[in-house]
Amino acid sequence: MNILVTGGFGFIGGHLIDLLTRCYPQARVHIVDNLLSNPVPVDVLMKDLGPRAGLTYQICSVGDFCRSNDSTSWDQIYHLASIVGPAGVLKHAGRMIKSIVDDTYDIIDLSQRHKAKLLLVSTSEVYGADGLCSESSPRIIPAITTVRSEYAVGKMAAEMAVLNTIKVTSLEAVVVRPFNIAGPRQSAVGGFVLPRFIAQAIRGKPLTVFGSGKQLRAFTHVADAAQGLLAAMQYGVNGKCYNLGNEANRTTIEELADNVIRLTGAQSKKQFVDPKAVYGPLYEEAADKYPDATATMQELNWYPQLSVEAVVKDTFKYMLGLDDGLLSTLSGLVPLECRNV
Repeated sequence: MNILVTGGFGFIGGHLIDLLTRCYPQARVHIVDNLLSNPVPVDVLMKDLGPRAGLTYQICSVGDFCRSNDSTSWDQIYHLASIVGPAGVLKHAGRMIKSIVDDTYDIIDLSQRHKAKLLLVSTSEVYGADGLCSESSPRIIPAITTVRSEYAVGKMAAEMAVLNTIKVTSLEAVVVRPFNIAGPRQSAVGGFVLPRFIAQAIRGKPLTVFGSGKQLRAFTHVADAAQGLLAAMQYGVNGKCYNLGNEANRTTIEELADNVIRLTGAQSKKQFVDPKAVYGPLYEEAADKYPDATATMQELNWYPQLSVEAVVKDTFKYMLGLDDGLLSTLSGLVPLECRNV
């Protein structure tokens, strides 16, 4: 079996690669990544993975790979490659929709040529509203135009392209919408909160909580997420969308900060800051959404196992073992001189 993973050097992608190479030791697993937003250097990730028979990779864009690849017949294609992060998207304003949609059409074409089953990783941002989100919830474009909404619209358009192609061709595909995935090897550079908190705790710095800290999230351990992607590829029904998230892990950002301080034993305090003073006026917070993953659990036999405490502990253990250079790379530490709210 030949498996292609775009964005395989990304945060979720690296954990998926780990799982795929363990579950399918006889398969060829090939990574395509342009390294635009990979959280750790390639050599560090490959060292973490250790020797894996059949694992190969190519550093290039999705489009270049798809247009030049005719030598290998793919059985499964996981499309994870994308610009990511509430802060990571900001420098791509005005270009994200084209990037996301162009890559998706190239992947659709490749999947059709090889008769491969496609898994498109979308985002919970397509729901665009507060509260509990099920797959039947409306996909909403907020009235205010933000860089974050451009990312959501790009992902929404990618979903539409895949789902409508299924209706008029033989393409077989499923869509997965992840909710707040976190865990080891995540980087704070893109604006992700947990690695920032833990790096600050390790260094005894204040934990910089954005705004009021009352933003509601449902953090899902990346190991659970990787299992969910595998289940969606194996058992997902053609043309269906699946939420991938752990509703039981609902917590506010301030509660997450309290958990980090408690579970790491840090002497750090909380410092409430204005995120726009850190990332600039284009930064926007996400809606206070959390997943209804009932369909995913019932249809895919996928049940997230790991609590918020496990997410914090596993990330802390990983980051505690890093050398100072890589810790600095992943930390994206917020300057202490940030304006208090």
